[in-house]
Amino acid sequence: MTTHLMNTYARQPIAFVRGEGAWLWDEAGKRYLDAVAGVAVNGLGHAHPKLVRAIAEQAASVIHTSNLYRVPRQEALADRLCALSGMDKAFFCNSGCEANEAAIKLARLYGHGKGIEVPTIIVMEKAFHGRTMATLTATGSRKIQAGFEPLLTGFARVPYNDIEAVRQVAEHNKNVVAVLLEVVQGEGGVNVLAPDYLADLRAICDAHGWLLMLDEVQTGIGRTGTWFGFQHSGVMPDVMALAKGLGSGVPIGACLARGAAAEVFKPGNHGSTFGGNPLACAAALATLEAIESEGLLDNARARGEAIRAGLRSALTGVHGIVEIRGEGMMIGIELDRPCGELVGVARDAGVLINVTADKVIRLVPPLIYGDAEVAALVDAVSAIVKNYLQQAA
Repeated sequence: MTTHLMNTYARQPIAFVRGEGAWLWDEAGKRYLDAVAGVAVNGLGHAHPKLVRAIAEQAASVIHTSNLYRVPRQEALADRLCALSGMDKAFFCNSGCEANEAAIKLARLYGHGKGIEVPTIIVMEKAFHGRTMATLTATGSRKIQAGFEPLLTGFARVPYNDIEAVRQVAEHNKNVVAVLLEVVQGEGGVNVLAPDYLADLRAICDAHGWLLMLDEVQTGIGRTGTWFGFQHSGVMPDVMALAKGLGSGVPIGACLARGAAAEVFKPGNHGSTFGGNPLACAAALATLEAIESEGLLDNARARGEAIRAGLRSALTGVHGIVEIRGEGMMIGIELDRPCGELVGVARDAGVLINVTADKVIRLVPPLIYGDAEVAALVDAVSAIVKNYLQQAA
């Protein structure tokens, strides 16, 4: 184990050397059921043959040329994403925080174009948008922000799911130009929006000339059982950030926009050296094709429902369970106490899980799960949770 990596991660004492489908193998040959999927990245699981082939073929042709030139794969990916989403234009970058950073810059430029000197973006409590200075400021976690002050100005924070709080800001702050939020908060604890919230928010944005900007970094690309999380509501955003599942592990992010928002950036306003290079776009196109041809949107809906139903059935009446919630293959089990130690317990049992917001077990499995993986995950996680809560009683 090297001593030359910066101490930025509390890494688990394990390294994986091989993956296939929904399974990973460590250096000792032990097999693990993956319910983390690289933190909602590996929607196709591991070593998906279509993805592997697309990456290998592109690498053998050309990996990178830069955005000084046309990139046909990037053009094809922009066309595909806009067709799937109803958006008009795309900017490509390398990560979720970069996609959100682009959205924030776009909103500020939009505001200045309207003559607003200090453009303000409404953001949410418990949000997570990234770790650059702008996205860190937009994030609703003092734990993540601490030590990086001074943070940026130009943000107004409200509680998630509280439409009245947004109306109050609209009444008192005339500098607002946009609202930025997640359709389902991932890091914040798998918190799901109320059914009418986005429609109400869209109406407020329209009334005030604000941009509705959705961080779909975690919810996009099939994670919730539709291509994008907003499609459950039928409410269109003006700006949308994507990453994670888009490249199935090859780093790529995208900021999509429509209408007036799609015309804000001009040459020189924003850019990326690596963004949308041929290799990343080949991986993203292969990912979209596999999700569509293999029916993985329907699968994500059905398997996610089955996992939640199985967990509810197995954990009914167990003291210490607050709620089991989620959308598609994005599942949260909230306990009434911190449960970070369960990550190691589950790992020892051959299952990879994640705990976020201290008390929420987050399951974001690959979209390719079948009946056997669903049953194995429900059995393992429910047994671990039951044992933990009974021991703590």
